[in-house]
Amino acid sequence: MLRSHRPALTAGCAIAIAALSLTAIPAAAAPGPTAETTAGVPAEVPAEMLDSMRRDLGLTADEARARITNEYRAGTATPALRQSLGTAFGGAWVTGKTAELTVATTDQGRHGVITAAGAKAVTVSHSLDDLTAAKDALDRTAERRASTAASVWYVDVKTNSVVVQSTDPARASDFVAASGVSPGVVRIVESDEQPQPLDDVRGGEAYYINGTARCSIGFSVTKGSQGGFVTAGHCGEAGATTTGVNRTAQGTFQASRFPGNDYAWVSVNSDWKPTPAVLGPGGAIVTVAGSQQAPVGSSVCRSGSTTGWHCGTIEQLDTSVRYAEGLVSGLSRTTVCAEPGDSGGSYISGSQAQGVTSGGSGDCTAGGTTYFQPVNPILTAYGLALTTG
Repeated sequence: MLRSHRPALTAGCAIAIAALSLTAIPAAAAPGPTAETTAGVPAEVPAEMLDSMRRDLGLTADEARARITNEYRAGTATPALRQSLGTAFGGAWVTGKTAELTVATTDQGRHGVITAAGAKAVTVSHSLDDLTAAKDALDRTAERRASTAASVWYVDVKTNSVVVQSTDPARASDFVAASGVSPGVVRIVESDEQPQPLDDVRGGEAYYINGTARCSIGFSVTKGSQGGFVTAGHCGEAGATTTGVNRTAQGTFQASRFPGNDYAWVSVNSDWKPTPAVLGPGGAIVTVAGSQQAPVGSSVCRSGSTTGWHCGTIEQLDTSVRYAEGLVSGLSRTTVCAEPGDSGGSYISGSQAQGVTSGGSGDCTAGGTTYFQPVNPILTAYGLALTTG
């Protein structure tokens, strides 16, 4: 149990381990990342985290270390390549056990720019700007029409399309037609997935909202001299009070948004000190160094107050989900499992904060799909500073 003077973040927060890279490192010969050679990647990867990646991603310890290093490098290189390619940028993702970076472009003449940076180049028909515009049109249509024709839609850079998931493809086609989006940009996939927010009113560890519902703390933040943490918006409304895992007074929801987005921030009292530490498997601690976005295909891990630590990969970055409560846009889709009560918990790639658990389908017995609200939009929306070390 956590004493009230311990950091609010460790009270019920989740953590994940995964990162980014540009030039692939052979897994068999890859040394562990070091602070001197790879900024932003933990100098030592705790054995418990390597065990989790072995269990959930089928990696050896050397492969996990190589992947963490390479994913971090890819995350560093991608923004520069996107800026260089401009409107010809078609997206980026990593693949394979060692996370090799692929960058898409609509201009084959720009392949040299990509390969010079150490990435694989592919030519695609649609730019990322075009795909994003198409998805935004679907979002606007969904906001106007309270239809259940589609449960999930997202930009899929690997297939250079906008994927629409639906239990009824015919109705989904009508939904796409109503948006005015060209059918050539959209790929409709039949799916039974029906995501739901992962909150829980049964009680347990982590933090409690108004003494009843339970969620998981995300990342420590500050706003001026006031400390607090970010979490999922569906966990509580502005003004709701929270108690910590030890049931002592903890804080108050200062702002919250759900649906539309799924984020909130909670200010904590002086008994709770925000720190850059998040709790990993077996009690291992990882220090948050920043919030660099990981590319599609990157490994990512999550730990919540219900199911603990689990790993998977990031499938898409720009996903819209229709929960029963309404439409939520801008989520990231992952293969990591989660269950009720895990909501709000952290997703981390290496030492880089990625987001907070929103919702999903399935469970951690049979497996499932989960979505996280990226952390950077939360920081921007509320003028927060991520607590880093």
